[in-house]
Amino acid sequence: MGKTGRVTDSFSPTDAAPGRSGTGQGEASAYIELCRDQWRQLASTAPLPLTQADVEKLRGLGDPIDLAEVDVVYRPLTALLQEYIATSRQRARQIAGFLGVPETPTPFVVAVAGSVAVGKSTTARLIAHLLSRFEATPHVALVTTDGFLLPNAVLEERGLTARKGFPESYDRRALLGFVSAVKSGAPRVEAPVYSHSVYDVVPGEHVVVQRPDVLVLEGLNVLQPAPRGRWQTDGEPSSALAVSDFIDFSIYVDADPQDIRRWYLDRFLTLKRTAFRDPGSYFRRYATIPDDIAVAAAKEVWETVNLANLRENIEPTRGRATLVLRKDANHHMSHVLLRKS
Repeated sequence: MGKTGRVTDSFSPTDAAPGRSGTGQGEASAYIELCRDQWRQLASTAPLPLTQADVEKLRGLGDPIDLAEVDVVYRPLTALLQEYIATSRQRARQIAGFLGVPETPTPFVVAVAGSVAVGKSTTARLIAHLLSRFEATPHVALVTTDGFLLPNAVLEERGLTARKGFPESYDRRALLGFVSAVKSGAPRVEAPVYSHSVYDVVPGEHVVVQRPDVLVLEGLNVLQPAPRGRWQTDGEPSSALAVSDFIDFSIYVDADPQDIRRWYLDRFLTLKRTAFRDPGSYFRRYATIPDDIAVAAAKEVWETVNLANLRENIEPTRGRATLVLRKDANHHMSHVLLRKS
């Protein structure tokens, strides 16, 4: 590839096989592809208001991201988001002027999707933190869709315990209502809170969102289209709307499934020696058993739950993303694909 961006003919987010680019030559693509060096050159036009200490606070467990990686990846990304936000606001002003109605500012919604252990939580936290440093977007809210998982008791009642994290394991109606209310400009909206230690939704605990400039919504299935019956568990007709209908810019964090598997197992071992030792941890039982037995159990969970969910539900939504952030085996961004406007 040369030194300037090009329209890719070697990657189809919808059709490419998992973990690798497509190989068709000359096929049409909806994306512009930039390699790491091309993307890095864009960083000079964006500020970097973070220190290494900031990065260490924001990165997720097992994600080795450092200040240099933030400089290469997230300076250009947040500057690009500012362009999209400015364009969105300008369009809203023009439409309000055309209609002769008062302009009503609404939050710009950024979604971050991807597999378990791929680093999407770190991506979401960094984006939220950096966007809040811009004068145009000082108020940024970050919400994870984990809080909208059905409580464990409900999952057990519906026979969905082994499918936790799959689309049908979420309170889709509540999640849709939350995003719709935020996007409509509601003054105060609450989202439930999930505890990874307890492995369940925390009763009575909420995060409050109050008319942010930007809402960053992070989760496995935020790019899912509206369901067509197969995820319905309450007997009610499915809505024609999906959370993705309220998203202004979406990011899919992508990597080879074999790399994600390794990151997942590495993170599991780290948790086994740290957080799992907490007496209140749902996974306390793994803290005291030999590593090989614990890892065997983690491998089974990866194959039967996380990889299955990735292949069946998460990865198929990659082609719906505005931007695909592709990682190499070392958790470093290798290239970026941006949907043509």
